[in-house]
Amino acid sequence: MSTHAKRERLLLADLLETTGPDAPTLCEGWHTRDLAAHVVVRERRADAAGGTWIKQLAPRLERVMAEFAEKPYEELIQLIRTGPPRFSPFSLKQIDEAANTIEFYVHTEDVRRAQPDWTPRELDPVFQDALWSRLERTARLTGRGAPTGLVLRRPDGRTAVAHRGVPVVTVTGEPSELLLFAYGRQNAADVELEGDKEAITKLHESKQLGI
Repeated sequence: MSTHAKRERLLLADLLETTGPDAPTLCEGWHTRDLAAHVVVRERRADAAGGTWIKQLAPRLERVMAEFAEKPYEELIQLIRTGPPRFSPFSLKQIDEAANTIEFYVHTEDVRRAQPDWTPRELDPVFQDALWSRLERTARLTGRGAPTGLVLRRPDGRTAVAHRGVPVVTVTGEPSELLLFAYGRQNAADVELEGDKEAITKLHESKQLGI
């Protein structure tokens, strides 16, 4: 049975293949080749991937990323498309769905929205609800570094508190757009912000959102 994570994986692989290895992304300092290497290392090199969160492992992660970035681009795309090896926790459907739905959606938009001719993507309500469910669970984590209070609100009024504090900024949009905002892609997200003007500016400029 197809899953959201599997669908987004294939979309990302196709998009990376179409744009080529030197296209820009929303990830600062990364082109598509770097992003592809990141995705592969995250799934296939647990010994290095921990450098994302553990400072002591960061140099190792950087070295391994550089090694993978030197591989033929077509090989990286194929490794993403075929998925993780059997011994990887990501090979389990439930873990893949829980850990990769957001990962692949965000990185797909990192590539799409960095291109000058990108257009909005229509997402079905089921997928929007799936993204909202994950955003509700991770809101406090992604918003922990926010310089203001931060509330994420869907158009139907449902909310998730990402950070407690004052003044409060309320960000309204579809779950997919709120997700991008909460994961540090503030300038690329189609959302509306309400609150103190100075607080809104601080939140827009903050580099502390995301995991």
